[in-house]
Amino acid sequence: MGRIEAVEHSFAACPLPAGPGPSAAGAGAVDTDVVGAVLRTARAVLAERVAQASEIDASFSGELAGRVAAFTLDGGKRMRPRLLWWGMRACGAADAGSTAAALRLGVALELIQSCALIHDDVMDRSRLRRGKPAVHIGLATRAGLSPDSERGSAFGTSAAVLAGDLALVWADDTVAETALPAPVRRRIGTIWRAMRTEMVAGQYLDLHGQATGGSSAAGALRTACLKSALYSVERPLAIGAALAGADERTTAALCSAGRCAGLAFQLRDDLLGVFGDPGLTGKPSGDDIREGKPTYLLAVARTRAEAAGDEGALAVLGRAVGNPDLTEDDLADVRGVFEATGAHAHVERKAERLRDQAVRRLGEAVDVEAHGGRQLLGLLHTVSGDRSDGSPDPATATATATATADETRGHHGRATKARVLTATEGGSTR
Repeated sequence: MGRIEAVEHSFAACPLPAGPGPSAAGAGAVDTDVVGAVLRTARAVLAERVAQASEIDASFSGELAGRVAAFTLDGGKRMRPRLLWWGMRACGAADAGSTAAALRLGVALELIQSCALIHDDVMDRSRLRRGKPAVHIGLATRAGLSPDSERGSAFGTSAAVLAGDLALVWADDTVAETALPAPVRRRIGTIWRAMRTEMVAGQYLDLHGQATGGSSAAGALRTACLKSALYSVERPLAIGAALAGADERTTAALCSAGRCAGLAFQLRDDLLGVFGDPGLTGKPSGDDIREGKPTYLLAVARTRAEAAGDEGALAVLGRAVGNPDLTEDDLADVRGVFEATGAHAHVERKAERLRDQAVRRLGEAVDVEAHGGRQLLGLLHTVSGDRSDGSPDPATATATATATADETRGHHGRATKARVLTATEGGSTR
């Protein structure tokens, strides 16, 4: 594999959105640009963290701490802070204390996401993230080492583990230093601790499935729930509800809506991993297959092929899944299996049902005609991949998606239409 030239991330060079500082913005001002408010708060928090790191050691600060800060600020949809914010606003909170706390906790969520992504790229041996060299690749290159050499690979991966650990430490510190009333602090602390452990459990089950050759459809959904639905959607909404002092019934319905939307998100992301257009998703198509990811899509295809006695389909999956040298022709065959077994259509329908459940449960939790509820409804539509109604955060609304078609060969050599999904059709490159 050829060497990737590093594009250096510079904390100092990361753009800072114009506008009032994090402490000056009221709830109404944040409503108009949630992402900008989170980024302003993030820059203030991270500047303090990097300054503290520089007091320990200049090289540590410049090479590792600064890279973690830049990585956190550079890219991503800020979906978790947006869910936290609109969850809080939909539950009626608008006071200055809740506003400041929500922005800081949004930064904490972004930091724990940085930890997850940095470690994920190490475990998956991914070389790119958001169109740039992954952190372990950049760290090796920054040290003057080839990331493809044994020495460079060992240094880059080891240093990236430390970078991810640092992001997690900073996330915890940010939560601990956020001003909160004692009852709210206890409630959020319980959610935060559960979320961290669930995230690790989901990642472990994902790795275990890769190592052992997959899992059942039920097991794949369990992994998706832990790794994505809880961590990415339900827990941020629960934190927002806690900041607003929402009652148990409201919180339970809101969390249920988040879990359904989060599962729909992951199912559509799995589809993107196979049928996505790399030019639009920003990541190579077929990586989930090459890595042997135990996705729900794969589990359904296998189960259906086994039930039908389709040895040809099973042979295609047996050759392709976990094969790092998967070719475009091989991937076309896998797409054909997913179409011919009906797995693609089944996963699409399940994602749609989950989206509908999310919308129904949200309506039981909050007033979706009110400002905050309407914004949250739009955001859940976006998360779950719906392209119809809903009104997402206007500053970061996702454009209406268009679908293109990719002509692929069926797994028995027959031509089969396999849809190529755009990144905005549901799912995310994270």
